[in-house]
Amino acid sequence: MAATLPADTRLVERPDQLQEFLQVAADAPSLAVDTEAASFHRHLDRIYLIQVSTRTQTAIIDPLGVEDLSRFGELLSDPAREVVFHDADYDLRLFDLQYRFRPNQIFDTRIAAQFVNEPGIGLAALLEKYLGVKADKKYQRADWSTRPLKAEMLAYAAMDTRHLLEVRDILHARLAELDRLSWVKEEFAALEELRYTAGEDREEAWLRIKGARTLSPRGLAVLRELVQWREQAAIQLDRAAFRILNNEPILAMAEHPPRTAEELAAVKGTGRDLAGRRGKEVLEAVARGLAVPEAELPRFPRPPRHKPDPVYVARLDRLKARRNTIAKDLDLAPGVLCPNGTLEAIARAEPKTVAELAMLPEVRDWQAKVLGEELVAAVRNPSEKGEARSEKAE
Repeated sequence: MAATLPADTRLVERPDQLQEFLQVAADAPSLAVDTEAASFHRHLDRIYLIQVSTRTQTAIIDPLGVEDLSRFGELLSDPAREVVFHDADYDLRLFDLQYRFRPNQIFDTRIAAQFVNEPGIGLAALLEKYLGVKADKKYQRADWSTRPLKAEMLAYAAMDTRHLLEVRDILHARLAELDRLSWVKEEFAALEELRYTAGEDREEAWLRIKGARTLSPRGLAVLRELVQWREQAAIQLDRAAFRILNNEPILAMAEHPPRTAEELAAVKGTGRDLAGRRGKEVLEAVARGLAVPEAELPRFPRPPRHKPDPVYVARLDRLKARRNTIAKDLDLAPGVLCPNGTLEAIARAEPKTVAELAMLPEVRDWQAKVLGEELVAAVRNPSEKGEARSEKAE
């Protein structure tokens, strides 16, 4: 992987180069970290590049060249070292999946930006606003699994961490001014518990394709077989599923199943290329769907019907109104201050005291302190006000 990089950036593609950089990084109290995967191109989630910056140097680590990253993982897990990410969620899940790395003392600049109510919380927006640095988005969907990588791709990757510690310092100072450091620290601590999950149940993924609900049971059977075929092909080739075949032609084939190579080639989005290379497999999948016995045809599941609870709805509306008022006073987005899902949990639990509210798993400690009394008051039915006043008088 030959490339020319700035003097403060090094390419790490051999164990000895990693060892040299880790000696420098070991003395750094803070590290900025980012990863590059290739989920837009590959079927399997995997890290293909790791960017790490101290306040003076940036390293671009190639995991394909340096397989043993255990010492780097030890740096990340050292509780004495702050690890700075921007939008850490995906990076943390991939670190867990591939290496079982568990960073401690996380600072996430995206979350920090939300808690100072930045209008733009993307890294590019923060870099331009705070540092006057314009980030190039040219390689946002690049295939990082290819080798060798172009020099400009490596320079793009380095930008994700080179200035991140400076952004962290600015946001940290603003959070301190607003007395919200304890709020974000609790949010950061929750990130430390993130683990990789496989995501949606792939066996049921075909039901979530847009337009599936309009299909007949026979069409659903064909759709299921085609999606399962595509999944197997994606695994075999380690290629993103949509690069095998998009959802639109799959849905079209479920509505009007092709039976010959000519009919398959005529489906918009397939063409003679697919018909020639994998046409036989596609037609076999269609045939399997058409052969499903009538009694075994799939049907779109009906969601369970819940009887409307006007008392719960009114309680939730009061909670949202109270939350929105406080959010406006604090100059925060309502969803950042307290997400609707948390309010729904509170509305269901009907806590009578702040202590009861704080015990709910959905409620952060800082939320209980900042919003607790107001939210508990909102839970109460307005008709109970007189009763509440008499209790207070006693």
